[in-house]
Amino acid sequence: MTGRAPFGSRKARLLPHRSSPSSLSSPRDAVAATLRAAGCVFAEDEAELILAAAEGDPSSVTAMVARRAAGLPLELVVGWAEFGGRRIAVEPGVFVPRRRTEFLVEQALAQAPDASVLVDLCCGSGAVGAALAAALDGAELHAADIDPVAVRCARRNLAGLGGQVHQGDLFDALPGRLRGRVGILAANVPYVPSDEIALLPAEARDHEPRVALDGGADGLDVLRRVAAQAPAWLAPGGCLLIETSSHQAPSAVAAFVRAGLHTRLTICEERHAHVVTGIRR
Repeated sequence: MTGRAPFGSRKARLLPHRSSPSSLSSPRDAVAATLRAAGCVFAEDEAELILAAAEGDPSSVTAMVARRAAGLPLELVVGWAEFGGRRIAVEPGVFVPRRRTEFLVEQALAQAPDASVLVDLCCGSGAVGAALAAALDGAELHAADIDPVAVRCARRNLAGLGGQVHQGDLFDALPGRLRGRVGILAANVPYVPSDEIALLPAEARDHEPRVALDGGADGLDVLRRVAAQAPAWLAPGGCLLIETSSHQAPSAVAAFVRAGLHTRLTICEERHAHVVTGIRR
């Protein structure tokens, strides 16, 4: 769940420091030099984003550069992430949407282009729900997350799209009237095995909520719960879509099949994205 490209894609290595900020001719060069020294591979691009976010305030630039150099993800430094052609507000303590998850949105829209009821489960910032609602104008949108910080952030991102955001554990958070009515149920569940959390890049491990990453012993605990309950919430022909990893995909598919869903696995090699889709018969 940790890949981001291109906005959040950074390699964990230091680049050579070729010049000192004091000798450079522009604020962009000075910021880029500091970021490069801290190991930011795309230092020049990041410098431009930080300067734009600071809106010309030197003290803001200094503070933002310091946070980025200390390892805070760039998206949390500038306060937004790009997803589906939109700027999604993010804040500390919220899972940063990954660009590869756009593939899940694309698959949902291809499967159910006329869906009138949308649910973004484990919504985090609400990025998936926002992308779906923007594409399906007039659809009824509900998003849910167990984390109050995520719920607050999602409400910001969905406010202009008419979406309702609920706090609670998976389907328990949703209004009962949605049972049997959902056309698209997108669930970007946590799927990192518990004992692999420590192996994640520091940007995810140290700055994103564990509840958004930890999927239990084999990474599929939440996925199984969602798959088992989804048929009761889906409309006839409605679809459940969940992102998973390549090695977990066979077990994820099996969980969908056990739930009685017509199931397929779709892969986007370019984005390293694996999406399992289950359709209520």
